[in-house]
Amino acid sequence: MAKKTASEQPTEKPVEYRVLARKYRPQNFSELKGQEALVRTLSNAIQSGRIAHAFMLTGVRGVGKTTTARIIARALNCEKGPTVTPCGQCEQCRAIAEDRHVDVLEMDAASRNGVDEIREIIDSVQYAPVSGRYKIFILDEVHMLSKPAFNALLKTLEEPPEHVKFVFATTEIRKVPVTVLSRCQRFDLRRIGADVLEKYFSEMMVKENVEAEQGAVALIARAADGSARDGLSLLDQAISREPQKITEQQVREMLGLVDRSVTLDLFEAIMKGNSAETMALLDNLYKGGADALMVLQDLLDLTHYLTKTRVAPEVAKDQALPEAERVRGLALAQGLSVPTLTRTWQILLKGVPEIQHAFNPQLALEMLIIRLLYVSDQPTPGDVLKQLKDGSTVSMGAPSGGSAPRGTTIMSGGSAAVAAALGETETASVNNFNAVVALFGQHREIILQSQIMNFVHVVKFEQGHLSLRLKEGAPHGLVGQMSDRLSQWTGRRWVISLSREAGEPTLADARQGQQQDVLNEVKAHPVVSEVLKAFPGAKIVDIRDRK
Repeated sequence: MAKKTASEQPTEKPVEYRVLARKYRPQNFSELKGQEALVRTLSNAIQSGRIAHAFMLTGVRGVGKTTTARIIARALNCEKGPTVTPCGQCEQCRAIAEDRHVDVLEMDAASRNGVDEIREIIDSVQYAPVSGRYKIFILDEVHMLSKPAFNALLKTLEEPPEHVKFVFATTEIRKVPVTVLSRCQRFDLRRIGADVLEKYFSEMMVKENVEAEQGAVALIARAADGSARDGLSLLDQAISREPQKITEQQVREMLGLVDRSVTLDLFEAIMKGNSAETMALLDNLYKGGADALMVLQDLLDLTHYLTKTRVAPEVAKDQALPEAERVRGLALAQGLSVPTLTRTWQILLKGVPEIQHAFNPQLALEMLIIRLLYVSDQPTPGDVLKQLKDGSTVSMGAPSGGSAPRGTTIMSGGSAAVAAALGETETASVNNFNAVVALFGQHREIILQSQIMNFVHVVKFEQGHLSLRLKEGAPHGLVGQMSDRLSQWTGRRWVISLSREAGEPTLADARQGQQQDVLNEVKAHPVVSEVLKAFPGAKIVDIRDRK
């Protein structure tokens, strides 16, 4: 008999690679990470025999809902159970682990969400289990069931046979009808803490014989956002990029993250109003390939962390950050007020849709940062009121490295002055406040003219300077508009300051007073007085000057 050649020899089938999320899926309650409350409750229920007929597991993606459902199935059907610690060796446990147990039926409600599929379940619950202790139905993404499907399930869910258990899993608990929730024992699976995930991933790297820098593992744990499955997928990707050793720099490049120290440098430069340094840092990030939206997200995360550190330092200490970043962040937070941080958060947050929809995200990011630069050193409204009350001086200038913007406001000596930039127009002479008001009428600024007449009390008038007090209810921005228009029309800089002195009556009040004086004089005339007496109830409607 001829011998087979080497090419004819049967070759061994290569072992198919299993991703980490499947390879290290927890097989019992003790292996679940970050779900201590759920584990304690289910363990006590199983040990005491108080096992509910329906469980509702809810939480974000990747925290262990489907895994918990399968562990419940093993715990109830294990040959040594019901037990909190299924052996994993008996036929029942192995069949459930391999998804071939005839009494454990797992259904994806997202793809099978009709009433016909629910009718199949209803028909099968009447029959006893074939090999297991319980017949267990696991419905994943149960919120996707149609309304008729939910209604068809209600009666069976309320009074199922003793050998039947239901386990539901959903990421959107609000879409599940209350009538269904009331028939289930609900468990909310929490996001897994970054510190827990970091320790878990480090242990996994040891099992996989892969060297990984602690900083790299910490970055993946933070990027997972509380989801073990998301983190394991990122870990798989990192191992594929560099099987021998995972470095922090490689993970940053993979995730498109900016070095946290650079983010701190950028934030600090913005808060100082240093426009030159800020734009240089942004340019370096762009050249380094940093994504504009990711840079904004890092700034938002840092703003949140600094605000949290400012208001609750003890809580912020629990956040998984390197010690150097935590110390620097604490020092930075102590130098900033909460109103300043919240204002920064609002401006950055409003920039997210701008960058998402911009034709050039980098340009949109730069314009957003410039906007933030120009308010970084501006006092908050509360600070302005306090300092006005104290009579101190507050300067609201431009960022360092830049010129003062048009319309910059300066608070000085307990009064608010608005100095507008000079406009190159024809000069106009105004020698008194009446001339100022008349100038607004000449330029057809009728609304502004009316507001000035009704709300402005003149305290002092000089060429280029006007001191006044605003009447309660004055329109917002009136002083700034007056200053801007006068500077344009007269060709010189006008400084308008607010004063606490009473000042003269408004022009509207003065005119009304003059009219009242004339009216009183007319009423006192003998002829008019006799007429009013002869006709009770008569009124003087109008007075006209015959001249």
